[in-house]
Amino acid sequence: MLMSVMPLTLLGLILGLLLGIASRLLKVERSNVVEEIEQLLPGTQCGQCGNPSCGAAAQAVADGNLPATFCPPGGRAVAEAIATKLGISLDLNALCDEGPKVARINEALCIGCTRCFKICPTDAILGSAKHMHVVFADACTACGKCEAVCPTECIYLEPVKPTLQTWVWSQPAL
Repeated sequence: MLMSVMPLTLLGLILGLLLGIASRLLKVERSNVVEEIEQLLPGTQCGQCGNPSCGAAAQAVADGNLPATFCPPGGRAVAEAIATKLGISLDLNALCDEGPKVARINEALCIGCTRCFKICPTDAILGSAKHMHVVFADACTACGKCEAVCPTECIYLEPVKPTLQTWVWSQPAL
């Protein structure tokens, strides 16, 4: 038994050592600005901005290829934080911030096709084949991918209703 364990242990140690050396030699240095912008983003990797990940979007906005208002789930607050971080002026007139939304499923129309939870980037939808599905509101970023792929159109985006913790008195116009 010892003769079969020793080669595997030796192989594991050698491969681990090689991976450790490769990670130090081949490390790609990223800009601190890109990392700070990535920390400001929601990090859901939803792809609504047209980039495959939040890291790629942060790199593009740092290079000047994307405007500061590129992140729909982040909304106005993230756009302002990115503009402040980059020291650029921000035109919020083009930003359509409709407030927070969440996906809802009409259970009467859901056929359980499983297309929606396969495409959800945050795993906010739970269900199984030929059974009803449900959306976890805390995990949903309202990206709309599930709404677009649903064959029965039973998924829709709905504004989040204010609660006692989230309600804010809007300031009167002067």
